[in-house]
Amino acid sequence: MSRVKRLIHSYSKFISVPWRDDAASAQRVIFCVYNETEERWLRAKVDEFEIVTRQAGHEWAMFDLTDTFAIWFASQRYAKRYFQEPHLFSTLLPKYLAFIHDEFKIFLQKKEIGPEFVVAIKGVGSLFGFLKVKDVVDKLAPMFKGRLLVFFPGSYENNNYRLLDGYDGWNYLAVPITADKEY
Repeated sequence: MSRVKRLIHSYSKFISVPWRDDAASAQRVIFCVYNETEERWLRAKVDEFEIVTRQAGHEWAMFDLTDTFAIWFASQRYAKRYFQEPHLFSTLLPKYLAFIHDEFKIFLQKKEIGPEFVVAIKGVGSLFGFLKVKDVVDKLAPMFKGRLLVFFPGSYENNNYRLLDGYDGWNYLAVPITADKEY
């Protein structure tokens, strides 16, 4: 069985467990951790995550971060100037986080997301170098009462997440699901 299939199997077992209604937002976050070289395979199998979620009696919605940076940056009035003076770019990044927050809020309203939903987020690798996944998750998780599923290309070890294995990671309270861990 492939690592992505094992990840789907582990997720299936976890999502089938009854949910607690009183869980804090950080406890409602699930990280499906996979090797960044398997990104294409995971994206090809996302529908299987939806199937097992629905089989467990939950609703499903997908929010994609992949193109958000390009969409947001193209809308900036002085985008060309930031390319000419890249040292100014870091002052603009907090607005990118606000943009993601606003887009997610619109998404939740449009899809009528309730407490029975799993909202999956793909494309977090596109945040690399711009925002920390932790900051994005901290901003989005409290916005609804369901579960936030983050497809996380990187590694998880000793309660430490590393995006794309590119830099030191962080500790987070989310539930880690890996291809190697059975639930």
